[in-house]
Amino acid sequence: MCGIAGRLSWQHPANRHLVTRMTRSLAHRGPDAQGIYCQGPMALGHRRLSIIDLDPQSNQPMVHPTGEQVIVFNGEIYNFQELRRELTALGSRFVTKGDTEVILEAYRQWGLGCLRRLAGMFAFALWDEPRQRLLLARDRLGKKPLYYYPLADGGVAFASELNALLQDPQLPRQVNLTALSHFLSLNYTLHQHPMVQGVKRLAAASYVVVEQEGISKEHLYWDLAHYFHNKVHYNSDAEAAEACNALLEEAVRPRLVSDVPLGAFLSGGIDSSAVVAAMCRFQGAEQVTTFSAGFRQASYDETTKSLLVAKLLGVNHVEEMVEPVTAHMLPQLVRYLDEPFADTSLFPMFRLAELAKKQVTVVLTGDGGDELFGGYSTYTADQLHHVSRWIPGWLTHWIGRAADRLLPVSLDKVGIDFQIRQFLSGHAHGQPRAHYSWRTIFQEQEKVDLVLPEWQQKVAEADPCTHFEEAWQQMAGCHYLDRAMYVDFKTWLVDDILVKVDRTTMAHGLEARCPFLDHRLVEFAASLPVRFKIKGLQRKHILKRSQSTWLPANIVHRRKEGFSAPVSHWLIGKGENDFSQFRRLALAPDYLRQDRVGQLWNDMADRTRDNGMRLLGLIMFHLWLEKINRPLSHQETEPNS
Repeated sequence: MCGIAGRLSWQHPANRHLVTRMTRSLAHRGPDAQGIYCQGPMALGHRRLSIIDLDPQSNQPMVHPTGEQVIVFNGEIYNFQELRRELTALGSRFVTKGDTEVILEAYRQWGLGCLRRLAGMFAFALWDEPRQRLLLARDRLGKKPLYYYPLADGGVAFASELNALLQDPQLPRQVNLTALSHFLSLNYTLHQHPMVQGVKRLAAASYVVVEQEGISKEHLYWDLAHYFHNKVHYNSDAEAAEACNALLEEAVRPRLVSDVPLGAFLSGGIDSSAVVAAMCRFQGAEQVTTFSAGFRQASYDETTKSLLVAKLLGVNHVEEMVEPVTAHMLPQLVRYLDEPFADTSLFPMFRLAELAKKQVTVVLTGDGGDELFGGYSTYTADQLHHVSRWIPGWLTHWIGRAADRLLPVSLDKVGIDFQIRQFLSGHAHGQPRAHYSWRTIFQEQEKVDLVLPEWQQKVAEADPCTHFEEAWQQMAGCHYLDRAMYVDFKTWLVDDILVKVDRTTMAHGLEARCPFLDHRLVEFAASLPVRFKIKGLQRKHILKRSQSTWLPANIVHRRKEGFSAPVSHWLIGKGENDFSQFRRLALAPDYLRQDRVGQLWNDMADRTRDNGMRLLGLIMFHLWLEKINRPLSHQETEPNS
């Protein structure tokens, strides 16, 4: 895993100094080596985290022996050995033993068609000197990030992180109000609208080409929707389960290839347990090390579950209790975030990555299983909504008002009071807005009332649900649960889950591999009829069936808990865990009404409403603004990993 950066200007010589500064800001992503290529209009930078082929000759930027192409690459190509054999048969010659050189040769052999042949997680920039053409590309599921900024002369600046682009003093540091609206609704931003105006995030499964005529539109080279629309027939649950397990094993096996120590995150749920069980079948349990993090608040702690699975499988298990987050820790976390981000599982994931890095450099995770096989409780909410949509809106509104008055505020992890309130708040809407509303932080009118008057119209016009609706329409004719899962692939997975995993692991120079997001397994799950994924009210049916041979029933059928942090408890804590300094501060006063922010704090203190996720989002937005508004001379350009 690595960090990449670069700048292509058609009117000015390549700026080595700027790209060096951009690259240094990515030091945490690649602590092992740094390289710069600078020739003609093109400057490329790379930070390396050595995983495969540790020899320095695999350092980047990597220039083809002919000098015609040069690449900077972040990620892993899991089928690089098969591609290497195929390319060798076609006449290619290799100097290194790694996957970066395979991409170079694949491009020379197949041009842009090489993208469809790559299986893995990646973001790369490839400069074709004879054609004076730059190719920027991202993997199918969007596991590795890539930001870019069009320059006035038709060129482009790009990087793995927005933090690196912000090293350019010419980049306007203007907040994108559309992104702000999205963030207030979701506690993350959608990929179509990064928080800095003018910056773009390359979409998953897409590429752009930059030539002297300018930057092309984004081209899609893989279409997930195709597999949802084209269902595959299986004669029985057993047949589908066998295919599911075979594909999971095929996904795990190549992700065990590493020249550095490797382990796995283990929560005790079906997804991570299935991955670890497969690792044991390939490596032997004594060779597998797993990691988990826990909390002292019982409703949030999963260490007893992960320890049970570890003992049953016989792996080496390491766990750590995560201490409450203190206010002074938040700026440290924000330093590693490109944009405001307030998923509460950010905190345990950051500590878990820190723990794992003490022993390994690569971890396998269970991320993606819920999106593939319908694991989220929101899909149950969709089912309940589907069968109760005949209930008039005025009645659900009245029930919601009664629930607000009568239900106690628990502050527990996704407590029943929270679930009921969220369900009732969205019930009156049709799909997909109802599905969108299950995870909404501020409702539309709430966020308009929250921002200053001069921003209210822009915020009101930027409804993030329009992007959910676009994805929903792409699934026209499909089952409503398939449509909901596709929406989550295009929003929640790529813009929240994978951002969190990438930033928290890369903050510690740790590579995370996600077997469930192998594109062949994703295609299989998408092509499954809904009844194999959600059977009645049982979620992840076929995955559970596929793992019944390898895991006991109490693990396979364990209720999903989710991985989050007791932020609400932390926000009203005392002593060293007291967040009162944020209550005393004016949070983002250039954008937010402080009387509204104060009311959120008051309701939280009185326990009349759990505003933990709302206040966390506002705090993270405030700290992010402070970070990007600091003069470049005061910003860290090479943070310690």
